[in-house]
Amino acid sequence: MASTTAAVVLAGGASRRLGHPKQLVLYRDRPLLEHIVQAVLEWPVDRVVVVLGAAAEDILEKVDFGSAVVAINDDWEEGIASSLRVGLDVLARDPHADLAFVVLGDQPGIPPDVPQQLLDAAETSSRLAIVPVYRYERSNPVLFRRQLWERLMTLEGDQGAAELLRAHADWVEEVRVDHLPPRDIDTASDVADLTAGGGRHGATPFGPR
Repeated sequence: MASTTAAVVLAGGASRRLGHPKQLVLYRDRPLLEHIVQAVLEWPVDRVVVVLGAAAEDILEKVDFGSAVVAINDDWEEGIASSLRVGLDVLARDPHADLAFVVLGDQPGIPPDVPQQLLDAAETSSRLAIVPVYRYERSNPVLFRRQLWERLMTLEGDQGAAELLRAHADWVEEVRVDHLPPRDIDTASDVADLTAGGGRHGATPFGPR
């Protein structure tokens, strides 16, 4: 069997800055996380794993995950690294899984052409991480080769992969994309901007209405 590509959506956080689960913020009559998962399911991937943690029962009840697999991170209070570990552990059980996109569950608006650009770069580069650069700013999703998953699973707390990649420039292949970077949804102001139809610099985060 040929190698496969997957995506891990990290959605286990407690949304402390917002005060209620950002995964369930309604946008166009659907929860924010549902929009993100449905968008990722349209990417050129064979499997999508969504990692939940805080408020998992409520989110499971209210979000349609489609064909995505849901994994529960019981240690979500330890930080985002624990959710990354859970997601990659699910993928690592598949011997054919070779590439994994890591996606943040509070970051809508990833341009739909970016995943394919990263996969194209992975075809010509042997580096372990393929990172999009949005007009000189690194952001998400990042495409990781299987050889790096074990190292990523040793991260702790709120330590994300960005710090690790900065320390190992030789692991990284940058792909420049002609888009503004996707924005995080962290605060009430971010939610107000989202629900008013605006994204960063007025761009709508999920394309045309």
